[in-house]
Amino acid sequence: MRFTKAILMSGVLALISVTSLAADMAPIKPVEKVDLQRFMGPWYVIASIPSALEKKAYNAVETYTLAPNGHIDTVFRYRNSAFTNPIKTIKSTGFVTPNTNNTVWGVQIVWPIKAQYVIAYLDDHYTETIIARDKRDYVWIMARTPTIPQADYDAMVARVTAMGYKVSDIRKVPQQWPEAGKN
Repeated sequence: MRFTKAILMSGVLALISVTSLAADMAPIKPVEKVDLQRFMGPWYVIASIPSALEKKAYNAVETYTLAPNGHIDTVFRYRNSAFTNPIKTIKSTGFVTPNTNNTVWGVQIVWPIKAQYVIAYLDDHYTETIIARDKRDYVWIMARTPTIPQADYDAMVARVTAMGYKVSDIRKVPQQWPEAGKN
């Protein structure tokens, strides 16, 4: 129990320090509009400034399903530290923020906390996206395919940099398909 409290407290302190740094920056500008039906489905995580759970993720895939109540059921699936390790999953729920044209969500892994989720870039074909946060603590570059051309990756990283993120914090997620060591 003490260990859990210590981890929670260190996370809160880290969040406070990051929040104070990002407070001087303008909010992330979301895309104009998102068609939720087209956005649903699997997205491979190409690169990210990862959360603690994702720091060693391999074959990371985020899958969205629109629930009948309008919420978004989310499953983050990955292998920790190696392609052959067992598959881990994290389930969360997305709540579209009203009057944002489906571009800003609150994502909840643990009640009652909802993390900000801004669709900051989405190509016209719904094949590449950038998910960002005003705090500039996390960012995800995702695509419908496990890899993207280097020119596309470079353009996405340039977009992330223009949003105020540090490029040195971005981690390219190892992707190897078909998967080795299927579970």
